[in-house]
Amino acid sequence: QVQLEESGGGLVQAGDSLRLSCATSGRTFSPAAMGWFRQAPGKEREFVSSIAWVGGRTYYADSVKGRFSISRGNARNTVYLQMNSLKPEDTAVYVCAVSESRPYSGAYYFTVAYEYDYWGQGTQVTVSS
Repeated sequence: QVQLEESGGGLVQAGDSLRLSCATSGRTFSPAAMGWFRQAPGKEREFVSSIAWVGGRTYYADSVKGRFSISRGNARNTVYLQMNSLKPEDTAVYVCAVSESRPYSGAYYFTVAYEYDYWGQGTQVTVSS
């Protein structure tokens, strides 16, 4: 069993920054990638960012490019999402996910939900105008 725990959400004003953290616990495994999705009230879950464990390539949704930055932590299976210049439209529950390494993982871009195996409960980010 694998658990993910997110932290770092909160209530901020437009233009502020937040740093989200996510770490896995439980069964030891090798990730292919870790990523962040978000879901705002009344909207579908959407991809935010991901980072591949081998090679470190990163992907970002167009809506966050240039403002958000994803990185790996030094601790095992830890990922961060640095969010700068936050906007009210960034308000959502941010959920961390991990994709377990498989022989075909190289074919993934890690930008869609079905490419992930385990999900956290999410952390609320609220940006006031």
